[in-house]
Amino acid sequence: MQFPTFAEAEELKRTWTDVFVRVRPGHARYGRFAGKVGRVVTVNYNGKALVDFADGAWYDLPASAEYLEVVPAEEAKGKYDPTANSAQKLPGRQG
Repeated sequence: MQFPTFAEAEELKRTWTDVFVRVRPGHARYGRFAGKVGRVVTVNYNGKALVDFADGAWYDLPASAEYLEVVPAEEAKGKYDPTANSAQKLPGRQG
């Protein structure tokens, strides 16, 4: 596995951070995310997007158009609930 350079990782971060995404079909390893809309929290320095699917956890998925497709904010509005997770400064539910 080849890690991105610092500059490539920063570019991935600028491209994918705070974008609504869906996992592209055809990747059996990520089948459990089929049909779910998530938000990319950030991209780490090994080229993985930390995606929040509003289920209380973050998942690291390859930050690539081969694996992720961008979902327009209008379409994501009804499918992603930003208050249902812990990825916020003051989450609505604790415990």
